[in-house]
Amino acid sequence: MAEAFKLTIAEAASQIHRRELSPVELMVSLLGRAGSLESRLRVWVTLNGDAALAAARRSRDELTQRGPRGPLHGIPVGVKDIFYTQGIKTTAGSPIYADFVPTYDATTVALLKRAGAIIMGKTVTTEFACSDPPPTRNPWHQAHTPGGSSSGSAVGVSARIFPAALGTQTGGSVLRPAAYNGVVGLKPTFGRVSRHGVMPFAWSLDTVGIFARTTADAAIVLGALAGQDPKDVSSVSRPVPDYLGTIRSYRSPPRIGLARQFFYERSDFEVRKHVDEVVRRLTAAGAEVHEMILPADFDTLLAAHRVIMTVEAASVHEADFNARSEDYSPQIRSTVEAGMLTPAVTYVQAQRIRRKFREDMQEAVDRFDVLLTPSTPSAAPRNLSTTGDPAFQSPWTTCGFPALSLPTGLSEAGLPLGIQLVSAPFAEEKLLTAAHWCEQVLGTGPPPPVGM
Repeated sequence: MAEAFKLTIAEAASQIHRRELSPVELMVSLLGRAGSLESRLRVWVTLNGDAALAAARRSRDELTQRGPRGPLHGIPVGVKDIFYTQGIKTTAGSPIYADFVPTYDATTVALLKRAGAIIMGKTVTTEFACSDPPPTRNPWHQAHTPGGSSSGSAVGVSARIFPAALGTQTGGSVLRPAAYNGVVGLKPTFGRVSRHGVMPFAWSLDTVGIFARTTADAAIVLGALAGQDPKDVSSVSRPVPDYLGTIRSYRSPPRIGLARQFFYERSDFEVRKHVDEVVRRLTAAGAEVHEMILPADFDTLLAAHRVIMTVEAASVHEADFNARSEDYSPQIRSTVEAGMLTPAVTYVQAQRIRRKFREDMQEAVDRFDVLLTPSTPSAAPRNLSTTGDPAFQSPWTTCGFPALSLPTGLSEAGLPLGIQLVSAPFAEEKLLTAAHWCEQVLGTGPPPPVGM
């Protein structure tokens, strides 16, 4: 039997439900893993092992008395340190909030607890979920960036410190670190998951995302989180499908739109070669792949995204910045300052560009089950002063479409590479189904070398 820390959510849940594995045994294994790797990887802002272990004991007792709540019963989860957690510090990576302790849980955190999951601790975020580099290190090669802003969440899942984690994406902060660390990253449709109790950065862009090691695990977590929340006016009232049941029962190959335009122009040779090989394998397995011409100007959209993000960040941070600007790191400082200097008419024009892009891409996406692009222009850069290039994720964040990064292999230097899949709004069921089919063809890949 595999060591408990190596188990996916689905594997651990199966053993827990059959009484072959105790939530306490799972937590002890993961805490041991965390302790052995923390000095090298720096995943945690707050890890309270005693509290996590006590929660695992309560989970074990509940299992004995009443049975499992569902597939997340007894499963430890990491949470990015911008999600409110009752009684646990939420610092946003900033000295301004170094001692802030929320009095309530974010809706997503509350939903995870309701599903039986155990909040193992708070993971490192870049400061205010912006671009200043984190202390976290990439488990595949510590000289290469782990990506950001959800750095600790991505690395923790990759290094088998916890099987799933929450992050957020305003540009590329879930899918990019997922790709750099060789895990599955899922950004749902804007409005599919509540943001109540999550520290904002840009209110019309911020989206809660999920890190996991398999598409099935991502489906399990999304099933627990999706749905309307009256505390979040941006959340949408739509039925929540049985994501896990659907992907496990659906076997037909997907219809894929291959988007080389823009994405190949920005990718290095190794990424282009890798994606072409992935497409060849998917086609050989039965997928229907058609190269598509993108109907929208991605460069203009990226400029609009930058305007929207900086202006909204300036609005969010105005009071703190005016009071304590000296406590802001260079990149978040420049972002806020740029937003404060942007004319209102420029912001309005950026929103018009955004709406047109969404309309154009909606028509294009509707022709396929998913669009396929590289996840990132290169493997994780050998540069700890950057979190990498978000250009391949920002378009889908801006228009609110669901997107998923799937690990698909390694570079010649032994760093993860991946593909990005995109579907129409609220088509997460279709996105996860296509991704799961691709995962079955391509495999899930090896673990990172650190600590192995």
